[in-house]
Amino acid sequence: MNSQKKSEMNDAKMTLEEAGRKGGQATAKKHNREFYEQIGRKGGKATAQKHSSEFYREIGRKGGRATSEKHDKEFYEAIGRKGGEARASQQLEQQDSE
Repeated sequence: MNSQKKSEMNDAKMTLEEAGRKGGQATAKKHNREFYEQIGRKGGKATAQKHSSEFYREIGRKGGRATSEKHDKEFYEAIGRKGGEARASQQLEQQDSE
């Protein structure tokens, strides 16, 4: 095979990212939300069996650090306000049902 044909073949190859996206889209067409919930639960259980509470503490710390580097005070105020409103709404609903 000459070098021009090899070059054309390499240019036609998909990147790993493109292949992953294509595979993900094909899988999404085949399966519904319940499928993804089920594999998510299975993955969560498997991870919980493999790792200790220290593992979860560490990834929580890493995630918290990364989030704090990306967001400012206003971000935390906004999510705190949303959380407070959601909690108050739940408490009202609970009181109404009693």
